[in-house]
Amino acid sequence: MGHSLFDLSGKTAVVAGGTSGIGRTLALGLADAGADVVVVGRRQDAVYEAAADIESRGRRTLRLTADVTDRASLERVRDACLTQLGDVHILVVAAGVTAKMPTLDMDETAWRHILDTNLTGTLLACQVFGASMVARRGGRIINVASLSSFLGFFEVAAYTASKAGVAGLTRALAVEWAHAGVTVNAIVPGVFRTDLNKHLLDTGRGQELLTRTPMRRFGKLEELVGATVFLASDAASFVTGQLLAIDGGYLASGVNQ
Repeated sequence: MGHSLFDLSGKTAVVAGGTSGIGRTLALGLADAGADVVVVGRRQDAVYEAAADIESRGRRTLRLTADVTDRASLERVRDACLTQLGDVHILVVAAGVTAKMPTLDMDETAWRHILDTNLTGTLLACQVFGASMVARRGGRIINVASLSSFLGFFEVAAYTASKAGVAGLTRALAVEWAHAGVTVNAIVPGVFRTDLNKHLLDTGRGQELLTRTPMRRFGKLEELVGATVFLASDAASFVTGQLLAIDGGYLASGVNQ
């Protein structure tokens, strides 16, 4: 890429939830932009596979599992990064779960599992890695929000509430940590086919989502990389507290015909 505003050479990124779907695509995109990338997730085999992909791009990485709901596991990753790679300049939080069910049928266990992973997990990752960024007076945090950060989606109340929470948390941390040179933003993916949602996209729900997307197609995962590299780079040095939608026009749309 050369020494452009978007060059991430010499930076180290951690991608939480980076072993599959959106997170994995973003991890490889950051590596392609020059960053050393540490992908963490719960499954060791998936972490090893992602790490091999990063090394094949000529970047450094570490092989560590972590669960965003477990602060101690995140602290182990942070400490290993500081010891072995020197620093963490960029954090991407892409861990997420969802479940579709009528809200009247949802028990507290199901609610808590989704909130703990998507919202509390995002908080824990931001705290653990943000602490060293604030202390060093610089860093980039990029959360993964959702269309449901802004809109209500049928029978996914916990997911919708969690992602609305991620939007609020992103803004709050942006305000709180701006004085320390840490920017906190989020990307807002539109409709992308991933393992998390593929069973829903082959239904009438998928057709409705297509109809409501002005570009009339689902996104390709690699289309999320440019916005993420931008937010991680020097080009975004005065951008904080923003939720950047990559959604084919979905959030802009009122009526499409």
